[in-house]
Amino acid sequence: MGEKTITVEIDEQGNSSVDLNGFHGKGCGDVAEALRGKDTLIVDRKKREYHVPATENRVVHNSTRG
Repeated sequence: MGEKTITVEIDEQGNSSVDLNGFHGKGCGDVAEALRGKDTLIVDRKKREYHVPATENRVVHNSTRG
């Protein structure tokens, strides 16, 4: 699983922005919505990664016995 980073910037006027790195698909939107809470969204820019479906983290073990 790759590293996930959340960057929150707040300027001198109190405006904030959130940048999510390492998230893919709908999971990115879910995290952004959770961080936003009841605040009003003014601009919503989705990165390329948002449109990439998240992959399941499954480990498949193959063994040969014989």
